[in-house]
Amino acid sequence: MAEAPLRTPDGRYLVVRGRLWRASNPGLPEPLRASLVSELMTARREVGAARRSGDRQLLAKAGAAVDAAKRGLGERGPVWWQDGAPDFNRHLARNTPYADWYAAQALD
Repeated sequence: MAEAPLRTPDGRYLVVRGRLWRASNPGLPEPLRASLVSELMTARREVGAARRSGDRQLLAKAGAAVDAAKRGLGERGPVWWQDGAPDFNRHLARNTPYADWYAAQALD
């Protein structure tokens, strides 16, 4: 089984190949989180099917469903934390305030 991605100490991001990706909002109630994850997985399957079929309208609809689920999870749109910290989603960890922490992870 694949190893879980590295998470920043504050839990706001996952680190994949050195890039920060916003994590889901940990404050979501579990039933809502599970429902949104299910919707996201269904929408991703629909994206794949639409790409294989070449149906551009279906692809747009499926892409919108992926976006809606990710926004519901807090992975896109307004940040879910309340302390005013900026969003470093999709930034290279080495170019953010997490740089020293990330560099130390490579030493472990």
